[in-house]
This record gives sequence, structure tokens and C-alpha cells, in this order.
Amino acid sequence: MDKATNCMTFTLFMLFTAMNMIKAETCKKGHVIPTTPLVIFLERVQESALQAYGHKGFDPKLFVDMSLRKNLSETVEAFNKLPRTVNGSISVNDLDGFIGNYLGGADEDLVYVEPVDYVAEPEGFLPMVKNSEVRAWALEVHSLWKNLSRKVSDHVLEKPELYTLLPLKNPVIIPGSRFKEVYYWDSYWVIRGLLASKMYETAKGIVTNLVSLIDEFGYVLNVSAFWASQTNFKCQPPVLAAMIVDIYNRTSDLDLVRRSLPALLKEYHFWNSGIHKVTIQDAQGSHHSLSRYYAMWNKPRPESSTIVSETASKLPNICEKRELYRELASAAESGWDFSSRWMRNESDLTTTSTTSILPVDLNAFLLKMELDIAFLANIIGESSTITCFTEASQNRQKAMNCIFWNGEMGQWLDYWLTDNNTSKVGIYKWEDLHQNKKSFASNFVPLWTENFSSDNITPQKVVQSLQSSGLLQPAGIAMTLSNTGQQWDFPNGWPPIEHIIIEGLARSGLEEARALAKDIAVRWLRTNYVTYKKTGAMHEKYDVTKCGAYGGGGEYVPQTGFGWANGVVLALLEEFGWHEDLKIDC
Repeated sequence: MDKATNCMTFTLFMLFTAMNMIKAETCKKGHVIPTTPLVIFLERVQESALQAYGHKGFDPKLFVDMSLRKNLSETVEAFNKLPRTVNGSISVNDLDGFIGNYLGGADEDLVYVEPVDYVAEPEGFLPMVKNSEVRAWALEVHSLWKNLSRKVSDHVLEKPELYTLLPLKNPVIIPGSRFKEVYYWDSYWVIRGLLASKMYETAKGIVTNLVSLIDEFGYVLNVSAFWASQTNFKCQPPVLAAMIVDIYNRTSDLDLVRRSLPALLKEYHFWNSGIHKVTIQDAQGSHHSLSRYYAMWNKPRPESSTIVSETASKLPNICEKRELYRELASAAESGWDFSSRWMRNESDLTTTSTTSILPVDLNAFLLKMELDIAFLANIIGESSTITCFTEASQNRQKAMNCIFWNGEMGQWLDYWLTDNNTSKVGIYKWEDLHQNKKSFASNFVPLWTENFSSDNITPQKVVQSLQSSGLLQPAGIAMTLSNTGQQWDFPNGWPPIEHIIIEGLARSGLEEARALAKDIAVRWLRTNYVTYKKTGAMHEKYDVTKCGAYGGGGEYVPQTGFGWANGVVLALLEEFGWHEDLKIDC
């Protein structure tokens, strides 16, 4: 090859490289947080473990939960020296030896601690539960708080760089099973259960931990783990203000309110600015601000890197893969990971398009947050904050009714954002055809705000819509009507959404709605009880098509423990009680 040909080849190579770099750059959407060396290394271990152990029973999260026994550079050097086959895989024996010598399990990060306010049978516990069988079960569920109580190990506090857990100050309640850390929105229902159990100090400690995350990161991370804090890419539904209101209503702790309010204002800003904020013009030409889920990430989520990479391998180029990674991370930010609700084609996970959806539930959570902040500000006399958030709640309620409400269906509907329906300055224009006309349990989350009525929206309409939607099943409310194999789809029901809808119905002021709330609560409590008696455990989710069956589907095997399931059971028994002659079996 002559010099001219060499020159031409090099020029073409550089041009091709530059074009690819431009393409890679243009396919990015929004801010991206860089990965850290520790996360990169743990993902390498995760990938090697999948190659060595195989898919059967493999849980990728276990490997990003691991801690280091020695410093990172020494650990990486030892890992790099492990013998490998031609295809780069490590033998099971060699990998087992490396993990045993250099890595520790998640159980070493969090250690058991006795809750300071736990008693076997609290005074005034569930006074309306008259049935002795149900009461005995409720006390067993109450006792699970002791099993799930943990504190961050002293080793983590001394050498945090070696551990995968954030060094939270106060004891925590973990969900259970594979979930060995604090999860944001789980904590709300954990706290509701703790309040029923009269464990006020434990509840306050959890809130204080979450406030500290806002102080450090600007919002509450979805999970209090090092791999989440270092990638720093997603939150979860914002329910911290609701936790503080509920604790205040039980304890009148003014100091907790004063200490927490600045953090709540910071969290509110996070959800109502930048990539989360969307401006949309309604049919009358008025502009509204609403919020969406949008993770700051375009790589595989560390806790399931191997699974996500495998899913993305179906896509033809790096640009589409990066967009999928962001969409899946955004779905995880929503808490609904994963569901046909986020997919353009419900049979294909790669069509997940979470950031292109204005979600009903997120905006209902933010409406409640606005009302809760105004309530808390009123308690401590912050008049300007009261005015600001009262006005914000009124504006959001109007926006939700204009953009989400569908009078024919009697539901609030998610709204699809399309690039061909936006102005040059990024304002979307509302059109009826972009409302998602499918029934999801999330369509009824606005009930929870107790502040949704208007001239054309009534509790009667919503109750009738729920009853005719197909979502109401023998053992509770299904999340969707599509059975895709994803865990946030039919036939699964999840404790937080069950509780939100039940509580919203019960507090609507309509007798018919309260009767429906009690009926759903009875169905849900029965399936929890019967499943508990069958399996000896509380479960993360349940199959609502039949009484006494736990749920399945998704990326991992069904989990037990279980923080928010326990909390919802105790909260429902506190709210509705259980008559002596009411049957608890299916």
C-alpha cells in the first residue's frame, strides 16, 4: 500500500470515527452522570459471574452489593490476574476463590439491631381488630419489624470506600430478601406500619436518614447503596413529605418538621425543574407545568447490568441501546419496573419509552407533596411557603384535570409526549389522541390527594370507572390488564398501589366509595393472610386473580419479608379493623 493510499485510508478512518462520535453524541438525551471505578469493577465481576455460574438462579444485584476486603486497586489487580479461557471466562473455582478472598457479602454492611421502641404487643395496638385469629396474625406481622431492623456496620462508617452501602446514621427497616438496603418509596408504607405498631422513634430515624440523602445529593436516591449514590441517577416517587405529615399527626414533633422542611423544598425543586419539568398547552391555549420520570443515565443499571445488556443486544446500534438504558432506568425511577404501561409495544421491553410519558401518578404524588408542604409550613408559621405551595397545588390540580382527566372513562390517563407535537421552545400541545386510553391502577392514584373534585370530576364517576375497569379482581386491584410477564402487569397487585387507592376511596367522603374501599381491603387482607399461612412469609406482591397466591414475573424470583406488605396490612387493619365474626380465610 503506497503513501497516498495510506493517507486516504487514515483520512477515511478518522472521518468514520468522527461521524460515529457525532452520532453517539447526538443520540444522548439529557444529563448523564459518569460511572465510578468501583461501579465499573463490580459490573465486571457481575458479568464474569454470569459467565461462570450461568443464568439459572443468577441474581446480578448480589454482585454490586458486595464490599471490598482490600483496597480497590489491589482487588482489581488480583481480578485481572485470574486465569481465563479463550472466550475470557473465569472458572467457577477461581471465581469462588477470588470472591472469598477479596469480596464480602451485603450482610456484612448492615447488621442486626434491636429497635429501641419495639414491644411484643404495643399498648393500644389495632383496637378495632376484634377477631382473635386476625389479631394473632397482626402481632406476627408486627414482630417482623424486629426481623427487618438493621443498622449500618461500624466497619462501613470507618472505611466507607470499601463498602457498597451508604453510611446512614440511624437504624433502618429493610424490605427483605435480596433487598438489603433502604428503598425510598417502600419506606412510606414501612412507616405507616411502624406508626400502627407505635414505633415512632424508628419511623423518625428513617425520615432523618432520607433527609440526609437530600442534603447530600439534592433528592432521595431510590436506594441507599453505594452503587446508586455513585451513579446518582434515579430517585423514586416523592413521598417524604407524606411520611413527615403522618409522623407529625401522631407525635406533634415540631422539631422534625423544622429540620425537614428545607430538604423538602430542595426535593421539590428537583422534580419541578430541568429534565423532569414539562410545559404543555391545553385545548384552550393555556400553558401548564407537569413532571415526568427521567433518569440521568444512559448505561445499563448496575444492579441488573447483565440482564439489561442482554435485553439491549436486540437493538441495532449504540444510540438505540443508550436510549433504552435511560428509558429502563426511568421506569425504575417510577417504581413500576417494569410494565406495559411504559411500552409502545407491550410485548417488547425494548420499546419502553418512559421519558415520553407524562405520568398520572407522579403528578398526583407531587400534588400531595405541595399540599403536605403547605400543611407543614403552616404548622411552623412559614407564611410565604404556605402561599407558594397552596398556589402550586391549585395550578397542578388544574393541569391534571386539563391534561389527564378523561370524562368518558372516568379516569386520569397518562399522556404521551411526541416530538412532532412540540414547538421550537419545547412546549407540547395537548391532543386527545395522545392520552393513553388503557386502564392502569395508576389512573386512580389521584384519589389519594383528597383534593380532586371539580365541576365534571366526582367520586361517583371514579368509583363507577374502577368497578367497570376490569382491574378489580377477587384478591385486590391488578396493576394493568395486560399479562406480559413483567412484574408490574397483570395479574400482580402491589401493596403501595392497593393502599393508595383504598385510602383514597375511604377518604373521598362518598359512602359508596368507602364501602368499596373496605371491600378491596378485605380481599387484600385475606390473600395476605392465607398466603402467609401457606408459606410462612409476607410477600412483595400478590396474584390478585385468586386468594392466597403471591405474584411473579420480572427480573428476579418472588421476594419475602416484606417491608411495605407488612406496613399496608397493619395500616388497613388500623383503618378498618376486623369484626369478630368476619371470616379471614378465602
